Amino acid sequence: MAYFMTNKNIKKPEKDNMEKRNAPKRTIDFGVIGLGRFGLSLVDNLAKAGKELLVIDNDENKIKHLPENITHAVIADTHDIQALREAGIQNCDVVVVCIGEDKESSILTTLNVLDLGVPTVIAKAISPEHGKVLTKIGAEVVYPEKDMGIRLANSLLTSKIVNYFEISEDYSIVEIRLSSKFAGKTIEGLNIRKKFKLNVLTVVKGKQVIVEIAPDLVLEENDIIVVVGHNDNIALFQRQNAKE
Repeated sequence: MAYFMTNKNIKKPEKDNMEKRNAPKRTIDFGVIGLGRFGLSLVDNLAKAGKELLVIDNDENKIKHLPENITHAVIADTHDIQALREAGIQNCDVVVVCIGEDKESSILTTLNVLDLGVPTVIAKAISPEHGKVLTKIGAEVVYPEKDMGIRLANSLLTSKIVNYFEISEDYSIVEIRLSSKFAGKTIEGLNIRKKFKLNVLTVVKGKQVIVEIAPDLVLEENDIIVVVGHNDNIALFQRQNAKE
């Protein structure tokens, strides 16, 4: 069972209609599971960037000490797929599983999140063997215990990059201003996920921010798209975007 945090008080949901009353229903930008050093750092940076978060941990003390601006915080046994469903993890665009040392817990939690249909699941691994298993079950893998390199920072800082947040050494969230190359193309036609293995989180058209992105949405020059993915794929898309 999941326990929801409201104003730092723990409330045990009633069984009847629990999910209807308590779980977040609208799309949430990111889910973060596990509040170790990596998880806390990720939550802090995403919250500072103004992203809506769902944070889950099985440790009540860690949940209690989260900043007030974390709107959804849940104490739950992540081995229990029903508890994750009650928490609303299936409503997230991207979920990062930050459980490290307990490999069994990491793998089972990741499998549960994938089974709930989350579009993008990124999981922390502490060894190549651990990472291989996570990859096999369908997650994207990061190794955050490695030195956080700046390998791609310089290549990302071009005139078309508006902003970026480094999730790990290998994965980033990037705001990219589109060149004329992609003007007039639809989201479906551009097919970023298939061609570049990137997920589009948001499209910004002037002052309009679009989070519910329809396949027939037409893109124009100077639109800003927010994508998440592997840095190599971001760099590949950026090179294509730079070709006028």
